[in-house]
Formats: sequence, structure tokens, C-alpha cells
Amino acid sequence: MSKIKIDSGSSPFPKPIVLLGSIVDGRPNFFTVAWFNRMSRTPNIWGACVGKAKYTLKGIQENKTFSVNFPNADLVTETDYCGIRSGKDVDKSILFDIFYGELATAPMIRECPVTAECTLRELVDISTHYLLLGEVKHLYSEEKYMTDGVLDQKKMNLLIFTKPALQYWTLGEVVADAYSIGKELEK
Repeated sequence: MSKIKIDSGSSPFPKPIVLLGSIVDGRPNFFTVAWFNRMSRTPNIWGACVGKAKYTLKGIQENKTFSVNFPNADLVTETDYCGIRSGKDVDKSILFDIFYGELATAPMIRECPVTAECTLRELVDISTHYLLLGEVKHLYSEEKYMTDGVLDQKKMNLLIFTKPALQYWTLGEVVADAYSIGKELEK
């Protein structure tokens, strides 16, 4: 089998979908982000690539706080809507049961299996976008999404995004245990 050249702008890997939240012009607002990942464990820094024109970014810059909300398959319609409509034009906060933790300017979505309150660490200018770096201050979930005190991916049923197909997926089955299966090659 020979390799063929494909579009270099493709992203052949699935990406977690999150809803970033902030207070903008006095009300909670959320928008959908697929360019998201953990950047550091200690301190716990998460990063998202955010278009410079995003309405929610205004609130993040003003308040220096934001939330990260991990939607599951039950929230696919609301999640997609938050990505195709701007908070300048519609009040997306009415879609969710919103709560606040210790950071009063980081609105979180109660329906999401996992939510986090973050402080703005840095905005790195990368042309048309910013790399938003935030430090996780508080992480929230519920017992129903845990097994033996650890978050359970199957129970959470989180959304992931694929491109160029432009589809939402959930995770499949466990293939192997990380930091373990590779040891078989040592035998």
C-alpha cells in the first residue's frame, strides 16, 4: 500500500468539544471550541484556540476568568447552536441551568458532566486567533459520572469533533490500558 498526499489543512485526529463561558456585557455567554487541550499538569494549564472576534473572548479579557464545560451527547444540539450563533445576537444562557463556584465571573453549565473554573494565564497571539491559556482553579462533576472515585469516560459520554467530516462523535470502546500495553514488547 502506498501513501497518498492529502490536504495539509486536515486534522486527522478527533478533538474534545468544550463550551467556554464568561460574563459578557453583564450576562453569561458560551461558545463551542474544538481546538482544546491540556498544556501542563502542575500548574494545571488548559489551552484553547479562540478566534479574535469571538464575543465570549471580550468577557474573558475583562474578567480574567472563564469556565470550561464538557458537554455530553445529550447536549449535542445546544453545543452546536453555541458554535453557530453569536452571543451578540442571541442569549445562549437561556439554554442551560447555570451555576457559579468560587470564581463569580466564570458561569458553568450544570448539565455538563464536568465543568471547570479557570483564571486567564495568558493570551498568545497567533495571527487570526489567540491561544488562550487558563489555569484550572476548581473542577466539578457528579458521583454518577465516576467509577471508584475516578471520572468514567463511558458514563460521561463526552462529545468529540472530527474534521474534515464535520461530525460530532462519542468515544468507542477501550482498546488497551495506557502505560501498560507497550510493556508486552519487552517480553
